[in-house]
Amino acid sequence: MATLADALARHTRQADPALVERYDGTWVRCFACGHACPIPDGATGVCKVRFNRGGTLMVPRGYVAGAQCDPIEKKPFFHAEPGSLAFSFGMLGCDLHCAYCQNWVTSQALRDPASGTGISEVTAADLVREARLAGARAVVSTYNEPLITSEWAVEVFREARAAGLRTGYVSNGHATPRVLEYLAPWLDLFKIDLKGFDDAQYRKLGGRLEPVLDTIRRVHAMGIWMEIVTLLVPGLNDAPHELERLTAFIAGVSPDIPWHVTAFHADYRMQDRRGTAPHMLLAAAAIGRAAGLRFVYAGNAAGRVGGLENTTCPTCQALLVERVAYRIGPCRVTPDGRCPSCRTVIPGRWTAQSGPRPSSLAGS
Repeated sequence: MATLADALARHTRQADPALVERYDGTWVRCFACGHACPIPDGATGVCKVRFNRGGTLMVPRGYVAGAQCDPIEKKPFFHAEPGSLAFSFGMLGCDLHCAYCQNWVTSQALRDPASGTGISEVTAADLVREARLAGARAVVSTYNEPLITSEWAVEVFREARAAGLRTGYVSNGHATPRVLEYLAPWLDLFKIDLKGFDDAQYRKLGGRLEPVLDTIRRVHAMGIWMEIVTLLVPGLNDAPHELERLTAFIAGVSPDIPWHVTAFHADYRMQDRRGTAPHMLLAAAAIGRAAGLRFVYAGNAAGRVGGLENTTCPTCQALLVERVAYRIGPCRVTPDGRCPSCRTVIPGRWTAQSGPRPSSLAGS
């Protein structure tokens, strides 16, 4: 019986030359993620989806494990056309193995037989056509770790850009400079999970902290719009001193980077830990504010975190975007990205179309 790995092997292409080096005969080194795996002939990288066949690095292409339209706030992007739809697509695999992964069915499919997921063959043009029919204004690679499927993402993004759509990554940020340079011409939005500020803990998840910090610095310098998320896991990464260092780092890159601190709930292999209470999110958000971050949000606790779902002007405190979960009020940020009351610049990607969907706060 054919396995999932067999099916994936049929949906491949050669790696882009920018993301691979060949050496010592048939060995290759892959630069799609922070592991920079050396891979002998017949083996896979840490991600399980990029593999060496006769000295050629083969990478995923031409399928999805999931595709649907989501509110762009679900990614979450709060400073990129609020109220719009993002067409989300994902493949399989990840270079990390987080015990609390909320997308483990796709990210851990090749490590965990319990996943039971399958794939659907598609073309890049198919995905962009679906996005346009759904009225999406962005196409986002998500659900698995998009860095390890970057060649396919760029193929999709070329089509998306030609159709006038924005493009985005929802990523763990465990990248290399090479893959970021490869993506930069085709990527508009980048959400990065900063899972904590402890390298030892990152190593337990299968990665390292420094590549993520380097990615944050580089993505900001490249001018790609970036928002950062920290899933607050009680007893794991919620110590005040760790959050102080984490938020000070973000503010040191730029105080204008939005930081989302979101609530953990029991999932995958971490079913025995309590969820994150709203007061924990409020305390973490206060640390972020004290560090100098101007846009701090709390997520996964709709209606229970005061105004931390809203976008407000950091200068005059005017309400610019009101949110309760994925219900969005009118976007008052001007198309040129300013507060209409005091003209303070509100960093992000704003247009005259930004505003509520039909089921938003404005219509309720």
